[in-house]
Amino acid sequence: MARAPDRITLDLFRDWEPPQVAVAPREEETRGPLDLVITRLISLAIKKSERSREEIAQQMSAYLGRTISKDTLDAWASPAKASNRIPLDAFVALIDATADHDLLGWLPAQHGYVVVPARYADLIELHLLEEREAEIARRKAAVQARYRGGSR
Repeated sequence: MARAPDRITLDLFRDWEPPQVAVAPREEETRGPLDLVITRLISLAIKKSERSREEIAQQMSAYLGRTISKDTLDAWASPAKASNRIPLDAFVALIDATADHDLLGWLPAQHGYVVVPARYADLIELHLLEEREAEIARRKAAVQARYRGGSR
């Protein structure tokens, strides 16, 4: 006789997803020629922001100490205006103005690195130290085994 499904016990993993540790845009947002990827990321950051384009331009201007107009921001976000490239300092100001931290992870990901929030740095270092300790313990055990075995 088949058991009836358990509808009382909570499924701890059904609706749970692990927290995002590394920040980066989604893979589909980073496909294509580099100039188009950059304009797409700028456009998406602006769209995801709760601020208007005017507010983003104003905050970027304050951050940089020079005027960034809405039209300039629009040009940087437009794939049709390939000659208008965003300067690196303005890209940093865009991240600040939109709070789109996924942009931080895009460039390092191009080179095989990830960006993680600072709160994970000690945990990562601890893991690396534990791996090194385990390697040393294995090597020590191998040397002890050779010594006890009289192989020298």
